[in-house]
Amino acid sequence: MRLLFLFVVAMLAQFATSIAAHAGDVAELEILGFTKDGGVFAFEEYGVQDGSGFPYANRYYIDTNDDSFLKGTPVRVRIDDENATLEAARLEARQKGEAIVKQAELTANRGITAGFNPVTELSADPHRMAVNPRPIFSPVDQPLEFRLDEVGMNNTEGCESQGEINGFRLLRIEAQDGGTTKLLHEDKSIPKSRGCPNGYRIGAVQTFSMDSLSGYAVLISVRQYGFEGPNFRWIAVTGRL
Repeated sequence: MRLLFLFVVAMLAQFATSIAAHAGDVAELEILGFTKDGGVFAFEEYGVQDGSGFPYANRYYIDTNDDSFLKGTPVRVRIDDENATLEAARLEARQKGEAIVKQAELTANRGITAGFNPVTELSADPHRMAVNPRPIFSPVDQPLEFRLDEVGMNNTEGCESQGEINGFRLLRIEAQDGGTTKLLHEDKSIPKSRGCPNGYRIGAVQTFSMDSLSGYAVLISVRQYGFEGPNFRWIAVTGRL
């Protein structure tokens, strides 16, 4: 009986290891917030790199007026030591970010997570999100609706052997104009920093308001080909209202 028990434990451990070996690397998302005037939006992604086991933390600071990165960003930290802690990588990224926008200002102006759809969600539409921008009932704002289309880009240099490769197009639906669409972003090519992406989904909508609703950020999870399974990273498209 003892030998049978040990055999079962060993098989379960092997099964768990097999699952972990093909789990890939799903970066955690931390929405940091906005500057007090809504002019900058910031978020962090962090995790442990598949294959190497190295911890990483990346911070993105985006000008919401033209959806561009602030000078000197993104902040990217990876500690090339599998014994290093994730907390150490995140602390280093935070310290570097302090020179760009103070954490205290972002925390004081975090905004509202009006919609959230993690990569584990199976029942929601991954390419559409419609939200009431603020938790006011009855709503005083027009709904915000975003739709994402994947755009085939199989000719991307360096990704020829990676199967299906996609860029994306993001639209905002203007409810007050009878459902007309506004193009927010359309890939003409895939930046090298995005790797070889094969899919996207809308992960969250973060809104910002002062006297009235004034800005938003659409967080998009990017599915990439990884070493041990699919990897997920985060990007954002921002705008003012």
